Amino acid sequence: MKSATSVIVIALLMIATECMAWGQKGHDTTCAIAERHLSRSARRHVKRVLDGQSLVYWSNWLDNASHQPQYAYSLSWHYKDIDANETYDEVAPAANGDIVTALTAQIDKLKNGNLNHDEEALALKMVIHFVGDLHQPLHLGHKDDLGGNELKVKFFGNETNLHTVWDTDLVEAAHKWSYTEWMEQIDRADKKEQRRMASGTIDDWARETHNLATEVYAKTPAGTNISYDYVAEASPIIEQQLLKAGLRLARILNEIY
Repeated sequence: MKSATSVIVIALLMIATECMAWGQKGHDTTCAIAERHLSRSARRHVKRVLDGQSLVYWSNWLDNASHQPQYAYSLSWHYKDIDANETYDEVAPAANGDIVTALTAQIDKLKNGNLNHDEEALALKMVIHFVGDLHQPLHLGHKDDLGGNELKVKFFGNETNLHTVWDTDLVEAAHKWSYTEWMEQIDRADKKEQRRMASGTIDDWARETHNLATEVYAKTPAGTNISYDYVAEASPIIEQQLLKAGLRLARILNEIY
C-alpha cells in the first residue's frame, strides 16, 4: 500500500506533466537561439536582470516553480484550451489566465518598467518560458484531453500519450543532438527570413500553433502507433517551431530592452 507521501508525489508529477512543453532540450534550444539574436543593449540588460546567468539557465525553471505554493497561480498560464468544435478566436481568455494572456501581461510589465529587481527577474523568467510553450502544438490543444495528456498513443510500441510525444519523444527521435547542436543546425535562415519568422503578434503566433495542433490531432487518433514515418513528418515542424520561438523571443527582448 502506497504511503500518503508517495501518493502526493505521484499526483504532483502527473500534474507537472500536463504543463510541460518541449522538455528541457526544446526550451534550452529556444533560449540558445534567442541569445544569439539579442541586441547589445538587450544582452546587457538580460545579464543584469538574471544576475549574470543566461536565458538557457532559466529556460525550464517555471515548469518546476509553478508547482511550488508561491507560484501555483501560474499553473494555467502554460497553455490555452481550445476544443475541437472551437476556433482560436471564439475562445475567451481563461478565468485564471492562459498562455496568451500571461505572456502578454508579463511583456507589458517589462515594457512599462517600475519593477524592483525581483519583480523584473520573475517577469523575464516567465517570458523566457512562455514563448517556448506557445510554440508546442499541444499547448493549444483540447480541454477534454488535457492537451493530449489523456489521448493514449504508442511511440514505437510503448504506451504513452500524445502530449508527451510532442514534448520530448519526437525531439529526441528527430535528432540525437545537444541543445547547442540543435541551435547550430536549425538557426541558419538569412536575415530576411528571420524577420519574416519573427514578425506578427502573440495572437498570430498562438493561432498558428493552434492550427498545427489541429493537424496533429487529425493525424494522430487515439491508439496510433507512432513510428518512423510520423517522426519524419514531424521533425521539420519541430525544427520550425523551435527556430521561430527563439527568433520571436529575441525580438520581444530586443523591443523591451
